[in-house]
Amino acid sequence: MPLVLHLTAASDGKLSATLDSPSQGGYGIPGSNVQISGSNFSFEVPSVHGSYTGTVSADGKTISGTWTQGKSLPLVLKQTATAAELAQVKPSPIDGDWMGVLSTGDASLRLVFHFHAAPGDKIDGAVDSLDQGAMGLPFSVVKLEGRSLSLGVPNVGAIYKATLSADGNKLSGTWVQRRVFSLDLTRQTTPAPATGPQPAASPVALKDLKPVLDKEFASVIAGWPDAGVVVGVLDHGERKVFAFGTARADSIFEIGSVTKTFTGLALAQMVQQHSVALDQPVRELLPAGTVAKPPVGPEITLLDLATQHSGLPRLPDNMHPEDQADPYANYTAKDLYDFLAKQGVGHPEKTEFLYSNLGFGLLGQALAVKANESYEALIRRQITGPLGMKDTTIALSPSQQARLIQGYTGAHGKAHVWTFDAMAGAGALHSTVDDLLTYTEAYLHPEKLPAASAGPASTLAAALRLAQQPQADGPGSMKIALAWLFRPETDVYWHDGGTAGYSALVTFEPKRDRAIVVLYDCLDMTPGRPIPADGVAANVTALLDGKPVPPIGN
Repeated sequence: MPLVLHLTAASDGKLSATLDSPSQGGYGIPGSNVQISGSNFSFEVPSVHGSYTGTVSADGKTISGTWTQGKSLPLVLKQTATAAELAQVKPSPIDGDWMGVLSTGDASLRLVFHFHAAPGDKIDGAVDSLDQGAMGLPFSVVKLEGRSLSLGVPNVGAIYKATLSADGNKLSGTWVQRRVFSLDLTRQTTPAPATGPQPAASPVALKDLKPVLDKEFASVIAGWPDAGVVVGVLDHGERKVFAFGTARADSIFEIGSVTKTFTGLALAQMVQQHSVALDQPVRELLPAGTVAKPPVGPEITLLDLATQHSGLPRLPDNMHPEDQADPYANYTAKDLYDFLAKQGVGHPEKTEFLYSNLGFGLLGQALAVKANESYEALIRRQITGPLGMKDTTIALSPSQQARLIQGYTGAHGKAHVWTFDAMAGAGALHSTVDDLLTYTEAYLHPEKLPAASAGPASTLAAALRLAQQPQADGPGSMKIALAWLFRPETDVYWHDGGTAGYSALVTFEPKRDRAIVVLYDCLDMTPGRPIPADGVAANVTALLDGKPVPPIGN
């Protein structure tokens, strides 16, 4: 999804910003809190709850950083031209958005191509793989000679060649990535209609929330009968669980990256038990000889991993899924250790927040090795066992499997379940809303946990307090605790998650004594739409607070 950032300096040197998102039909979206200090650059976009932090290159023409809007994604901004130069650019015949489905035999992947003319009679662009959550993969060397198009996608080692139809609305061609696949693209001419928040009303009491949500969800369920959503609210000790569509109150979902908060809490538990230390190098927990100690400089610590400040990439470069529909299944401990041996565990001199599934996969693996048990057994012993969370697990029993709701892609096709090996700490857990309300209640009130004189239960209250202490800067104005993202201005802790067919959001607010959990049987990464669970949580929060209500089905 292409984004265009416009920066303007006032006479006093203060910067202002607006953001264009052409594929969403959004132009001139106002930014705020634009900051530049040395090579550090950041801004926020309050209207879409987005923020960006990055580093300006030495020549001032590139900013490399992270865009956070529900989830964090890498985003590199490149200076394209001055305003005068942009005014001279003429549109190319393929400018705009094109969509098609790549059928590999094992999976059907929706791809969206974005093209736009650039200075020097060039064409720039990027591709989004919606079902894989891979957005903004840049093109290289886009050539349009007559009606013949060719381009490369170096991030994934792919080449696309196609012929533009006479009417200019279809590209027929082949996608080459180890094998040759047919891929036809159709020009997209109908952007998603813009819908805004409904006017504020009186706050809705928790006891009165169900009929209001029934009305809110009616159009969603009518439009897609397979939709299944479970919403949980904990407010001053009162707990309510609401199920909609095909879901039941006890339906089990994949929770994706919400798993990272369990990995963070397991770390806090082991710190309280004096088994590890936050500032301990991760190398010391791994099998002897796995990776060499850096000859000079600091090492990546457990805290670096838990706060997304390790400098490690989002994913390892030796991750080659046997099945694209189940991308983490065959990534083993050996693969992880081979990557580390090549990458090393030296800590860069300066790191900023960089969301890394690899980092949390490594943290979960290291803690499990230290404890001499599997990641699943570690989480059961340290967290879910003491809290009585019987439905929060990786492997499902037959009765739990029967309650696992079918997941769907954004195109409403049935999604493959995800399985994990060495990367379990990044996203392997399943859970229910009721279990996750128990989990958040423990964070809100660790003092209410049953007293224990020994074992993991005896350190859990202290670990819960440690796990929610902000430890480092997060994206934008946020902070990060042990996995949990924290908004100081609203006192909200949150983490979301998504797998091929599920989305999840867990939030808790200590000052309000409130928690909200949303689990949804769909992951829709269509440009212009929020991750579904995030949108539902925003709607529920607005209803409870009597604020303008965002559309729940957008």
